[in-house]
Amino acid sequence: MSATAYDYTDPMSKKRTPPAKGRKPRRPSSPSRLARLCRWLLKLGLLLSVIAVVGLIYLDAQIRSKFEGKRWAVPAKVYARPLELYPGQRLDMDELKQELKGLNYRFVRRAEQPGAVEWASSRARIYSRGFSFPDGAEPARNMLLAFSGNQLTDIRDAEGRSLPLVRLEPMLIGGIYPKSNEDRDLIRLEDAPPHLAQALVTVEDRAFYDHWGVSFKGIARAMWVNVRAGRFVQGGSTLTQQLIKNFYLTSDRTLSRKLLELPMAMLLELHYDKDEILEAYLNEVYLGQSGNRAIHGFGLASQYYFSRPLEELELHQVALLAGMVKGPSWYDPRRHPERALERRNLVLSMLHQQGEISQSEYDTARQRTLGVVKQRSLHKGAFPAYLDLVKRKLRDEYHEDDLSTEGLRVFTALDPLAQTRAEAALDTSIKALEQRYGARAKDLEASMVVTDPQTGEVLALIGGRATRYQGFNRALDALRPIGSLVKPAVYLAALEQGYTLTTPLEDEPFSVKLPDGSVWQPQNFDRRSHGVVPLHRSLALSYNQSTARLGMEVGLERVIDMLERLGAERELKAYPSLLLGAQALSPLELASMYQTIAANGFRMPLRVIRRVTDADGNELSRYPFSLKQQVQPEVVHLLQYALQEVAREGTARSVYRTLPSQLNVAGKTGTSNDQRDSWFAGFTGDRLAVVWLGRDDNGQLPFTGSGGALKVWTEFMRRDRPEPFIATRPAGIEYVWIDEATGLRSDERCQGSRQLPFITGTAPDEKVDCGLDNPVHRSLDWFRNWFN
Repeated sequence: MSATAYDYTDPMSKKRTPPAKGRKPRRPSSPSRLARLCRWLLKLGLLLSVIAVVGLIYLDAQIRSKFEGKRWAVPAKVYARPLELYPGQRLDMDELKQELKGLNYRFVRRAEQPGAVEWASSRARIYSRGFSFPDGAEPARNMLLAFSGNQLTDIRDAEGRSLPLVRLEPMLIGGIYPKSNEDRDLIRLEDAPPHLAQALVTVEDRAFYDHWGVSFKGIARAMWVNVRAGRFVQGGSTLTQQLIKNFYLTSDRTLSRKLLELPMAMLLELHYDKDEILEAYLNEVYLGQSGNRAIHGFGLASQYYFSRPLEELELHQVALLAGMVKGPSWYDPRRHPERALERRNLVLSMLHQQGEISQSEYDTARQRTLGVVKQRSLHKGAFPAYLDLVKRKLRDEYHEDDLSTEGLRVFTALDPLAQTRAEAALDTSIKALEQRYGARAKDLEASMVVTDPQTGEVLALIGGRATRYQGFNRALDALRPIGSLVKPAVYLAALEQGYTLTTPLEDEPFSVKLPDGSVWQPQNFDRRSHGVVPLHRSLALSYNQSTARLGMEVGLERVIDMLERLGAERELKAYPSLLLGAQALSPLELASMYQTIAANGFRMPLRVIRRVTDADGNELSRYPFSLKQQVQPEVVHLLQYALQEVAREGTARSVYRTLPSQLNVAGKTGTSNDQRDSWFAGFTGDRLAVVWLGRDDNGQLPFTGSGGALKVWTEFMRRDRPEPFIATRPAGIEYVWIDEATGLRSDERCQGSRQLPFITGTAPDEKVDCGLDNPVHRSLDWFRNWFN
């Protein structure tokens, strides 16, 4: 056979010999192609297996890291002060009821569980919830309180033993939320109410305790139902898969997300037991929306829908929440009560069919209403201006992420009762002003700061007329000319330089030429001059001319130094107009200054936060009471006398038309130039308040400080019923009878005399003769003393 009949390659030449003409080349044998394909598939399979193993290892690490570590970004919780109860306390029953309502206590016939109250005419039985405070746990107590008038007279426990002091749990007033705006109250499975876990399993995943994270039977059943319906009507996800979706993935309905969900669910079940997974689900599941805040977990949902802690929920409420998991918006009990009721009853029926509840429990629960509270938002954030101040203080010491994710607990000095009274006083007073002045009083805005002058704690804060509005905080950020509220600093600087309350001041026109060539010429509010007046009368009646003269004599530098020592931290310009309040300050800054005056010259930094703890109760920061002597108490005592005279005889004397005469108060009215700002700052024994009224457009007001802000202040004090101010008399102070007309020493029996305080050795030596030394008066005094 010829060599040309074969297709072969010459091994020597390595050249392929072409086939004979007219013959096709042979194809490689099929076994050779199959072998190569198998080898390729084997390599691909090995590569995919390696990728899958690496992916599973990565997923496993991610799952364990997040599940075992910090599982949620938990917002910081901000609490008000706890209400302390003790025998002899001044507290009427209406105030206590208000506090309990703020804490969402239930008023029932028999208080048999925490969070319940029995109410009678002069007694109240309270079953408190207990609370873990930074300084120790307060147990839940079933206690009986007895009242007499406006006083709490006795507290006894369930066994009849007397209780000297009890603290109610503090009101939760807000939080500092993560960027996601998710909010939740973490709970433990053992603290959940009866039937919650079983209701959730019954409705969402009956085979929860039998599968390994994925129920292929459930997936097949759901696919069959969806195919028959021609649309998605049923899901086959287990509780574990739902947790994976919410906790690690997204809610997008994509095949890739669903496929990734399966191995992750099995991995989670591999490492953790069912109860751990169920507890995580209870804290993670989405159950509604409060404004821009997402409600996650049954703990917060209980507060949002029922204003009650989760452990206090009843069967019908538990069933409603469990039923809402399927669709919180669709079954929203406020927007769609019929749907929600139908869904709740279905859950109850399923529990009954499973034998989890008895026939009587089922019948009773089915007859109950939804029981959802009316408000659509949580009580948190009810005091936005105060919460704003808290956040600013915290950001000086903590990172933003720590505040919004670590579950810190912040205990503040906010007094909900004082805050409520302040808001009511502001609302009532502004409405009265609008009624009186009509269109001239439109668009009024306001702010108010209330402190305890004994401790420096900020008890209440109002940032605007709309007290729930989370916007511009006028108490902190509105810088307005303070008018005559600056005058106590002017007079205090003078008293420190040796002036006395009786030093004569000239209330006459004068002018000051300024460096730019202009002339400053102050005028009194009544456009009149009053001649020579004693220093204390000049302050009490708020004369501008005599005050400005005094300030120029003392020196602007000394006045500025006094303002800074009292608490002003803003840069102050040494202009003569400063003496009459042209300087702009915020209400909070003024409260700090008047706090120093009320505290006998001791400057106390205003305290907003008492303590900060981590989520486990370990103390992170404490803000103790602190003070520093800034002005000698003898000098401050003289000013305090003059400020009491402002209220008794001066520009604020209208307070005693409303307040009882025995309530001693001290304070100062303030009106800025052209009546654009109305101020009053004053204090009693245990309350200090600064009030501002004005317009955001700086428009003119139809009233002064005494006609506007003083009205709000007076109404607040009427509602708050504070203790009277009793000025502490320092050792270096003596009281001397003075003739008002001449400023000389007098006698208490002389007409026109009054007793004034002096720093020892500074009272006038010369005595006025009012006729007591003539023989007739001496004889009458002898007979009067002989008969007595």
